Amino acid sequence: MSPFTGSAARTADWQHLRCEFADGVATVTLARPEKLNALTFGAYADLRDLLAELSRERSVRALVLAGEGRGFCSGGDVDEIIGATLSMDTAQLLDFNRMTGQVVRAVRECPFPVIAAVHGVAAGAGAVLALAADFRVADPSARFSFLFTRVGLSGGDMGAAYLLPRVVGLGHATRMLMLGEPVRAPEAERIGLISELADEGSADEAAQRLARRLAEGPALAYAQTKALLTAELDMPLAASVELDASTQALLMNGEDYAEFHAAFTEKRSPKWRGR
Repeated sequence: MSPFTGSAARTADWQHLRCEFADGVATVTLARPEKLNALTFGAYADLRDLLAELSRERSVRALVLAGEGRGFCSGGDVDEIIGATLSMDTAQLLDFNRMTGQVVRAVRECPFPVIAAVHGVAAGAGAVLALAADFRVADPSARFSFLFTRVGLSGGDMGAAYLLPRVVGLGHATRMLMLGEPVRAPEAERIGLISELADEGSADEAAQRLARRLAEGPALAYAQTKALLTAELDMPLAASVELDASTQALLMNGEDYAEFHAAFTEKRSPKWRGR
C-alpha cells in the first residue's frame, strides 16, 4: 500500500477494537468477549481501515491479532449481521460482502507479518481472519470451523476457497468448507493450519514472542517475502523467478544487505533498519 497520506491523522480510538503499540509491534484485540468477539459491520470496517492506516504509516513491523475472553472470534454476529442482511437488497449485500473481502485483502497485502493468536473458537469469519494471517499461533483449546454452509451460504466466503487449499491442500479444504465441522488444534497442526502450537493458555504470549522476533528483523526483507508469497501463488515458474530476480536486485541495493556484510565481517549481530 502507498505510504502517501492525505490530511487525516491516525485514528486515535477505534470503537470495535483495542489497539496497543510497543517496539514496532501492534496488538489488535477483538474486544466483545460477552459475544465471543462476534464481528459487526463496524468491526469489519474498523479492521479494514486500521490495516490501511498502519500500512501507510510504515511504523509497524509486526501485528498480532487476538481475541479477548474465552475465544478468538465466533464469526459474524447472528443478530447484528445475519438478521440485518435479510432485509438488504442485492446492491447492499454486495457492498457488505465486498467489505469483508477487503479485510482479508488488507491482512494479506499489508507490508508487515500478521500473527493470529488463537485460543478457543475461531469460527466463520473468525476462522478466515486467522487463515489470512501469515502465522497462526494457537493453544490446545483452539478449534477452527468454517461454518458458512451451515447457514445456507457458500463455503467460499471472504477468500476461504482461495486461501485454505493453499494452506492445507484441496482435500482437507473441501472437507472443511463443505461440512463446516470443527478442526481442533491437534489435527489443525497436523494438516498445517497451525504454524505453532503453544502451551495451554499461552497463545498470546507465544504470538507476542514471535512478533518481537519479526519486529527486530529485516523488515523490508520480510515485507518483500510476504508480497512474493501472495503474488506468486498463481504465477507460472518463469514469471516467478523473474519477479524474484528483480526483487533481489532491489534489496541488494538496500542498507540491510550491506549491514549484514558489515556485521559478518565485524563478527557482530546486524542492526536491521528495514531499508
